[in-house]
Amino acid sequence: MSGALTGITVIDLSRVLAGPWCGQIFADLGADVIKVERPVAGDDTRSWGPPFMPTDEGSPSGEASYYQSANRGKRSVAIDISRPEGQDLVRRLVADADILIENYKSGSLARYGLDYATLSAINPRLIYCSITGFGQTGPRAAEPGYDFIVQGLAGLMSITGERDDRPGGGPQKVGVAVADLMTGLYATIAVQAALIARTTTGRGQHCDMALLDVQVAALANQSMNYLSTGRSPGRYGNAHANIVPYQLFHASDRAFIIACGNDSQFVALCGAIGLPALPRDPRFLRNTDRIAHRDALETLLGAQFATATADEWIAIIQAVKVPVGPINDVAAALDEPQVAAREMVVAIPHPLNDAFQMIGSPIKLSDTPVTYRSPPPMLGEHTDAVLADRLGLSGEALAALAAAGIIDQHD
Repeated sequence: MSGALTGITVIDLSRVLAGPWCGQIFADLGADVIKVERPVAGDDTRSWGPPFMPTDEGSPSGEASYYQSANRGKRSVAIDISRPEGQDLVRRLVADADILIENYKSGSLARYGLDYATLSAINPRLIYCSITGFGQTGPRAAEPGYDFIVQGLAGLMSITGERDDRPGGGPQKVGVAVADLMTGLYATIAVQAALIARTTTGRGQHCDMALLDVQVAALANQSMNYLSTGRSPGRYGNAHANIVPYQLFHASDRAFIIACGNDSQFVALCGAIGLPALPRDPRFLRNTDRIAHRDALETLLGAQFATATADEWIAIIQAVKVPVGPINDVAAALDEPQVAAREMVVAIPHPLNDAFQMIGSPIKLSDTPVTYRSPPPMLGEHTDAVLADRLGLSGEALAALAAAGIIDQHD
């Protein structure tokens, strides 16, 4: 069955996470994603380990788990784009491609003749997606950008972490590179919008995506809280700035989460846990009241929850349809029956590990479902096949390019 983007060709010049994440989504949706990597070293994340994917025998393969997370379904072509011959190969690959993804510093690829102006002259239908820390304009455009820096700069760390007056209080980054991941997602949306626009205009365009822009946009209600009040929101730890109770509580054995989204759910919660009078207390009538008396309500609920185990409370609260759940580690999360039912762990045999598994795509399409055609590629695994098929290079020409160090042929 064809994927939603079958027939679309993507040249992926990106590395690390934001760009490769975007490219992997296109591969899952059926596009032919050609990942252009540096000879010898490849994508930076190939060496970001341990951990490394184990081989069939259980020994480290040298293929970093970080790299594996963002590169399935692609074909790896190792080309030295710092050399004129390598630049020419990329330009030839781009000549009939639909999309190019890159995350070099602003202006860097112009030195190689691989910038948007040059490549769009070769292929006016090309959609060229640049992913940088700060975008193509503005006073910081030329600076490198990293997720951690952006989480701090964009305000995310000022609202993440426990309150300063509590143990462990202080700014905290998120446990995964959310600015990178969200930029990869926004970039995917932007490129697909450009693909749709191209059906009308016949022209491609330049998508200018910045981690800082995305993280500022993704502050969501917290940035609007500031614009409404003129006061920067603070950290609430595992509580919510605008809803109470919507937070972590400690049972007798471990912590669990309640997400009480409206007044009727609060009434149901209190009835279920044996505190039916609480919703009639003037301090707790409405969400606005509960925010004003947050500490008092937390104390009352906390004392009640300490009298039974988390599993007991979860069962009681689920029965009245108030959102509640445990705090899983990654192993427990992947062992959840719902995760299995949604096929979120998938087997994709790898040349070094026949039992290789990955986290699947969350995209569920009824007519053009996601397919997992191949595992993350070995460095240069498809150099010969891609350059022969797409550019018509002979075995002798490929051997000469390899001997000159322009390309890297996978052993």
